[in-house]
Amino acid sequence: MIAVHLSTALAALTLGVVMVLRAKGTPSHRLLGRLWVALMSVAALSSFWLTGLSEGFSVIHLLSVWTLVAMALAIYFIRKGNVKSHKRFMVGTFLGLAGAGTGALMPGRTLFALLAG
Repeated sequence: MIAVHLSTALAALTLGVVMVLRAKGTPSHRLLGRLWVALMSVAALSSFWLTGLSEGFSVIHLLSVWTLVAMALAIYFIRKGNVKSHKRFMVGTFLGLAGAGTGALMPGRTLFALLAG
């Protein structure tokens, strides 16, 4: 499950950078946005299987719940024509992803241990 989580999070981070730099509102923006939401959804959902049953859920899992809620709200707002709120939720979710990735690279975290050997 770590491989699923890491691969979808990295793909979402890469695609997110592309999305930030590209024109908004185009058909390709909508298509890539759907792909980004799918990647983020898998990354967020897979996080619930990253701890052992003895550890249970942590505060970090609340971020995964918030990610799913924020993306649902972003979709809701764009369907209602509220571009400003859509943008705020999407940018916020992207920044949260970047922050989570930075946090995952900190000493003591699993990703740090995997990369440091």
